[in-house]
Amino acid sequence: MAPVSPPAIRWSWVRFEDLGLQGLYDALQLRARVFILEQGPYLDPDGLDQHSWHLLGRLAQPHQGLPAGELVLYLRAVDPGHKYDEPSLGRVVSHPAVRGSGLGRALVQEGVASCDRTWPGQANHISAQAHLAKFYGEFGYQPCSEVYLEDNIPHLSMLRPPCLI
Repeated sequence: MAPVSPPAIRWSWVRFEDLGLQGLYDALQLRARVFILEQGPYLDPDGLDQHSWHLLGRLAQPHQGLPAGELVLYLRAVDPGHKYDEPSLGRVVSHPAVRGSGLGRALVQEGVASCDRTWPGQANHISAQAHLAKFYGEFGYQPCSEVYLEDNIPHLSMLRPPCLI
């Protein structure tokens, strides 16, 4: 059987104040589906969304019963000085319908590129779920802490050096 191509995605890189009510609702709904229902309850809205850029990936056409325009990929990039000294990717999430399609990699790649354009010459600091350290390593992130618990999930700090281009 031939591999199935991932669905086409429309990317939006916007500030919190430019998300609009529908964009904010869609982002919080997808985050709640994964971070609260799948991974266990914790307070998702943490006061950092207002100090972030938001990357939204919407389906360009219907896919597996989801309509075109459905938000299926999301991450935020917190401004330097709010979570860490460096900009910080976080709340990286893929809708269950697109998992395993390679779109998670596309999301992080687009997020890293957007950060490099927005904050040229700056490192990027993340708090990664420990089991995803190898995945984030593919994008240049290197562990810079021991494993610790965050929201009852093992995490570690990882740092990506500044892009030199």
